[in-house]
Amino acid sequence: MSELEQGRAQDPAAMAQLIAACEQEIQKGIIGQSEVIRQVMLAMLTGGNVLLEGMPGLGKTRLVSTISKVFDLSFKRIQFTPDLMPSDVTGTNIIVKNEQGSSFSFERGPIFANLILADEINRATPKTQSALLEAMQEHTVTVGNDSHKLEEPFFVLATQNPIEQEGTYPLPEAQLDRFMFKVMVPFPSKEELKGIVNLTEGSRPPVIEKKIDGRGLLTARELVNQIPIADAVMDYLLNIVMGTHEPNPYIKEGASPRAAQALIRGAKASAFLEGRFNVAFQDVERMAYPVLRHRILLSFDAISEGVTEDGVITKILAAKKA
Repeated sequence: MSELEQGRAQDPAAMAQLIAACEQEIQKGIIGQSEVIRQVMLAMLTGGNVLLEGMPGLGKTRLVSTISKVFDLSFKRIQFTPDLMPSDVTGTNIIVKNEQGSSFSFERGPIFANLILADEINRATPKTQSALLEAMQEHTVTVGNDSHKLEEPFFVLATQNPIEQEGTYPLPEAQLDRFMFKVMVPFPSKEELKGIVNLTEGSRPPVIEKKIDGRGLLTARELVNQIPIADAVMDYLLNIVMGTHEPNPYIKEGASPRAAQALIRGAKASAFLEGRFNVAFQDVERMAYPVLRHRILLSFDAISEGVTEDGVITKILAAKKA
């Protein structure tokens, strides 16, 4: 971290401005998708993982690549396919011959990077998907009897196609719960599409500058964790999560306790990026959608009536309005 960044680390307001500058720098390389960028930034400020759902070609790979440049982080892209093996993700032990004979040496897989893009994650078998679970939750990789610590910060951004289900394996609930947010990536407007074409087909791509490094991001996370939540706001937050377990014809299964933890961290990060150092009710409401939409299981009635997860969340928010 530079001397300037170290000075800002002592001042939460200055650090918040620096993170906001990072967000603006990312937007130089991504046309539109401001809400997607904001939610990915919020996840990075809390150490959470993100599941992106959207059509192919919407710039998800470009987004992660741009983030890695702005934060000066290593980046690896893993294309998930049905024949991908767990060792293709985590790495494996190989035999190395030397003067003393032969010994095993661990060959690191692509999971050993700061930013991981798990592209089309639902195309891999459940066995391979499970190879990510330990890394996402514990930030370690176990191969054989040895555990290997991943370098911090570590962040997984996974993508899945919302319409093409042939040859896919639905993510189990346990793995979905490891994602802090599920972010919907919308199709761009006509003006945004024009900007994308000009950006990608132009002869001069924008120069993306580094704004902060990994140590600075970890410092920002510490500042986010220190933001207080008033009792009334905490009570509202918990009522929302508990509301997913109340009798509801549209909910088959409610959110897990991990949803409350994610909602707290997300609300703190939201306040931090807004330059406020206390969590407001609107922070909780804004984070409820990406936190809960993949953690509630809709009933048959909801599916048959065309009710979406976001629609159910909207009704819960209205019922629990502070």
